[in-house]
Amino acid sequence: MNGLSLIIPFLNESDGMEACCRTLDKFVGTLRFPVELVFVDDGSTDGTGDIIRACRFQHAADAKLVTLSHNCGSHAAIRAGLLNTAYESCTWISADLQEPLNFIPRSYELLEQGCDAVYIERKALDKVGLSGLCSGLYGNLIRKYAVKNFSANGVNNIAFGKKVKDYLNSHIESNSSLMLQIMDAGFCTKSLLMEYGDRTSGQSKWTFAGKIKLFIDSFVAFSFMPLRLVSIAGLVLFLLGIVFGIVTLIVKLCHPAIAAGCAALACLMAVGFGITNISLGVIAEYLWRAYDAARGRPPFIVSDVEQIAGGTVER
Repeated sequence: MNGLSLIIPFLNESDGMEACCRTLDKFVGTLRFPVELVFVDDGSTDGTGDIIRACRFQHAADAKLVTLSHNCGSHAAIRAGLLNTAYESCTWISADLQEPLNFIPRSYELLEQGCDAVYIERKALDKVGLSGLCSGLYGNLIRKYAVKNFSANGVNNIAFGKKVKDYLNSHIESNSSLMLQIMDAGFCTKSLLMEYGDRTSGQSKWTFAGKIKLFIDSFVAFSFMPLRLVSIAGLVLFLLGIVFGIVTLIVKLCHPAIAAGCAALACLMAVGFGITNISLGVIAEYLWRAYDAARGRPPFIVSDVEQIAGGTVER
């Protein structure tokens, strides 16, 4: 444990990147252990990388800029940064610095004591409003059907040592969750409750489409629950069909003059076709991910790695 690599993935953060670089460089100068800063450009188009190149890092042990060929998502960006870290201990932080910086030395101490990974949890998770309800529902479903030790407060950052780093670098997964992959592996872990701040500049890149993809990836990659639901839905529909058939037969025998229930039959067919299509969609999600893994395409492509020192770039 001779230092820590801090990964900073970013996408179009030109408004606040200069302040981010100054804040991080000043903070790591107060620590008793060296810190390497690994910035990962996840397809920025606003010149954020040039701002980092122009910064002078006086206190960081090292500073790198890893540039991806295109936007791959924050989890892929963290994985790309992880492959280019120098120290055994690693963690990540967002470029908007919403995370409390003091989680870095506190988690490093726990790693020194022999812990494999440290989960950084929100002390006061907002559970009000639609976003809070969705977050709570996501956490409950993950704990019940996928990763049993998923935190009720949610995990925003994870600090980890060599064992976890080697595991992640040797098992780079596409369409997956980096945090759930660590939690699902069963490492020796501890948790830290921290107060998170608000974004001070720029806009969040966490879109609704991204949240939906994470929700699907979380369950398809770590749980067979969707397939089990397909089986249950098919069984329920089969039983409803039998009951409906028996009821229809009894009514027809008792009251021959009553016409057959076209409306009820149409409703039953609509439900049946709906469940069938949903089932096919769930199966297709699994098939797509199996195909994506089988063809072996990397989840990210690093186009350049730059060593930044004293405001100059060394290739």
